[in-house]
Amino acid sequence: MRIFDPHIHMTSRTTDDYRAMYAAGVRALVEPAFWLGQPRTSPDSFTDYFDALLGWEPYRAAQFGISHHCTIGLNPKEANDPRCTPVLDLLPRYLAKDGVVAVGEIGYDTVTEAEDHAFAVQLGLAADFGLPALVHTPHRDKAGGTARSLAVVRESGIDPGAVVLDHLNEVTVAEVHDSGCWMGFSIYPDTKMTPDRMVAILKEHGTERMLVNSAADWGHSDPLLTRATGEAMLAAGFDEDDVDRVLWRNPVAFYGQSGRLDLDAAPRSVQGDVRAPGPYAGNSIARGGN
Repeated sequence: MRIFDPHIHMTSRTTDDYRAMYAAGVRALVEPAFWLGQPRTSPDSFTDYFDALLGWEPYRAAQFGISHHCTIGLNPKEANDPRCTPVLDLLPRYLAKDGVVAVGEIGYDTVTEAEDHAFAVQLGLAADFGLPALVHTPHRDKAGGTARSLAVVRESGIDPGAVVLDHLNEVTVAEVHDSGCWMGFSIYPDTKMTPDRMVAILKEHGTERMLVNSAADWGHSDPLLTRATGEAMLAAGFDEDDVDRVLWRNPVAFYGQSGRLDLDAAPRSVQGDVRAPGPYAGNSIARGGN
C-alpha cells in the first residue's frame, strides 16, 4: 500500500513518526502552514517557520525515504491578529518557490471580517500563482462555515477543481461534492473522523476528489491513520485500486495541478546512504498529472 498524506503537520512530530510512517507505506506528504499552538507576535515568526517548511522539514523527511512538500498561507486563526496580517504582503515571496504546491491553510476559524479579508486575498494569490488552495473549515458551526467557504470560492472565480475543503464530515460532504471542489477528511483517534466513518462516506459518495489525511498536529493524533483507513477500506470490500486512488493517486492529482510536485528525489537514510529505489520511484508529476 503506497500512501501520500495530503495534510500532515510534521513540525509537531518526531523522527520516530517518520520512521513508522515509512514502514506503513507513506512515501510522500504535504505539510500545510498552520498555527503553532501559541500566538505569534510578529511577521518574522512566520518567515522563520516558512523557511523551515521549505528547508529543514524536506531534509528531515528525506532521511526517512519520504518526499516532503508544503503549502504556505496565513491561517484563519491568526488572520484575526493585526500583528500577523502583514504576512499577507510577504506571501508572494514564498508562493514562488518550487517546494510550495498550494496556498493554505486558509479559510475560517470563527468566521470574522478579518478572516473574510485574508481568505479572499489568498484565493486571489492562488489564482495569480496558478496554485491549488487548501481551505480549513471551522471546527464550530461546521455546516455554516462550509457553506460560507463555498460562497467565497464561487465569488473568487477560482476553478473549484483547484480547491479542497478540508476537515469535512457527514454533514458537509454532500454540499462540497456537488460544488466541484475536492473533499478533505482528517482521520483522528477521538475527534473529527474515524476510519470506519470514512469508509461509510466513501461508500456513499465514491472515491473521486476524495483526500484522506491524518493532519497529526500538536494534539492527540496519529500519523498512521491513513494506513488504518486503507485497511478499513479493504475490509469493507473496496479493492486495492480503490485504496490506491484515495491514498495515492488523488493527492498526486490535486497537488500535481501546481506543476511543482516532484517525487523523483532519491531519499536518504538517517545514516546518509542513498536508499534503494522503491516500487513507486520515478514518478515526476507535471501540471495536472496523475
